[in-house]
Amino acid sequence: MAKEKARLKPKSGLSKPALSPVAGKGHAPKRPSNTNGDDTAAGRGGSGEGAIVPQAVSRVTSFEQMTLREDVLRGLFAYGYERPSRVQSQALPAILSGRDVLAQAQSGTGKTSMTAIAAVQAVRASSSELQVLILSPTRELATQTHDVITNIGQFVRGLRSQCAVGGGSGSSSKKGQGQSKRSVNSYAGVQIVSATPGRACDLLARGTLTVRKVRLLLVDEADEMMTRGLQERLYDIYRALDSRSQIVLVSATMPADVLAMTDAFTTEPLRILVARDALTLEGIRQFYVDVGTEQWKLDALCDLYERITVGQCVVFVNSRKKCEWLARQLQALGFGVGVLHGDMVQRDRDEVMRTFRAGASRVLIATDVCSRGIDVQQLSLVLNFDLPRDPESYLHRIGRSGRFGRRGMAISLVTSEERAQLRTLETFFSIRIPAMPSDTLDVL
Repeated sequence: MAKEKARLKPKSGLSKPALSPVAGKGHAPKRPSNTNGDDTAAGRGGSGEGAIVPQAVSRVTSFEQMTLREDVLRGLFAYGYERPSRVQSQALPAILSGRDVLAQAQSGTGKTSMTAIAAVQAVRASSSELQVLILSPTRELATQTHDVITNIGQFVRGLRSQCAVGGGSGSSSKKGQGQSKRSVNSYAGVQIVSATPGRACDLLARGTLTVRKVRLLLVDEADEMMTRGLQERLYDIYRALDSRSQIVLVSATMPADVLAMTDAFTTEPLRILVARDALTLEGIRQFYVDVGTEQWKLDALCDLYERITVGQCVVFVNSRKKCEWLARQLQALGFGVGVLHGDMVQRDRDEVMRTFRAGASRVLIATDVCSRGIDVQQLSLVLNFDLPRDPESYLHRIGRSGRFGRRGMAISLVTSEERAQLRTLETFFSIRIPAMPSDTLDVL
């Protein structure tokens, strides 16, 4: 029987949530985990202080070794998965056993499919109530997660899931009926919801969504939630849950506020953390190109694209204004270009991604605010036209290439003034980013 978990209020160190539709249902913070033999943590990972000292965590080498139902396994294999990734092999057994988990996982390591597998497996077909809630920081990632759930759960009889995001109608799927559009006010019989925190809180306020029967809460990209100032909304949702709900947090980095949220939300979680010097993704080669001054970046970008044999790439910039300017320059040179930034409405974002995935455009120019949820399996090259403002954003950016262990490359265009910023990234991740060789051809 699941252990009763009392909850009253957030621990100190995190801002107290504002009054909300679920205020007054306060919960006491859960006890922090003990650093015992099966916790993979000591110290803070990512942007926290100190180093991680990884300890042994038992792993399974196949999905068949996990306690997955036959219909879930069938969906996994039909969707193209053959064996679990490292984080899946470590975290899924604990999640499936009902334990609270904090898992550090970068984009491209199978974290989205991990949450989808856990969600589909957790559903009890005999119940038509909402049982699993997945929270993602962006509409793109929430939609992507819902799509993976639909595919993995395609053989689960009676499974009903829905995506709840702002800026448009939520999409739903039902076994045997495929994808359809439904009223966002109709959640009757839906067992899994993939949502953004803002949309979930809105639905809670209206009484449209009821989470008292939710057995599993999955929070994806928890560090990005903190960056976007969504912790108050997370606490509002957390308070509305049953005290026995299982909590799973997934995060690429482990800043102090994520670890504090873990202490507040979870009871004796299994912590699967990564040493800082192992954070950058394996299989992604990283280079920089010294362009001297800002005015030569466009020429360097075009030169790189001529030298490297690559189908598609994502080019990251730091502002909407730069995004639109660069798109105009490349379009004038004959490139098929897509643009993705935070000021776009959801309908336009979806159309840009549909066109890019279909191969109609070869270059996607994006800001960091839209980088989450860009999941294109054939993407092998990321270009940093602007160096990111922080190490966490660099990690998320380069994770767009080399998805799920595939080979990838990340190239940063660096001015003389930005060399110190590049060294900061190297120091943070304990890596060396070499200059791109002048004779590099057909490297992908």
